[in-house]
Amino acid sequence: MDRKIDQYLIDMMLTYEQVDGNIWLLEDEERSLQGVVVMQADPMVIIRAEIMDIPKNNILELYTKLLEFNATDIIHGAYALDSANNKIILINTLHYDTMDYDDFRSSLEAFSLALATHYPILSKYREKSSS
Repeated sequence: MDRKIDQYLIDMMLTYEQVDGNIWLLEDEERSLQGVVVMQADPMVIIRAEIMDIPKNNILELYTKLLEFNATDIIHGAYALDSANNKIILINTLHYDTMDYDDFRSSLEAFSLALATHYPILSKYREKSSS
């Protein structure tokens, strides 16, 4: 098995767990990379983070904000909808064969920046749980 992704994660000194042969779970709070999944699915590497459940209210305003972030703030990847699981996600794909360390690092740094700066804005759209 090629260890490119594993080596890149080590080189970046990230906190992670290899949960399967081709799946890594990042839990690096210091770098705002909590719950980020890196998956090798030949020929692609998929980087994905679940942001929140798709809310029932203020959805047009939320979707507008996500599209604005995609257009102005996201360097690598994009916000998307995972309708099957009712989730808003942040996702990026890289081609495994041509991916180098700088590509991989840049993608994770873009995720880190987006998760740290956008989450406080997006969290206001989260539905309040009733207790």
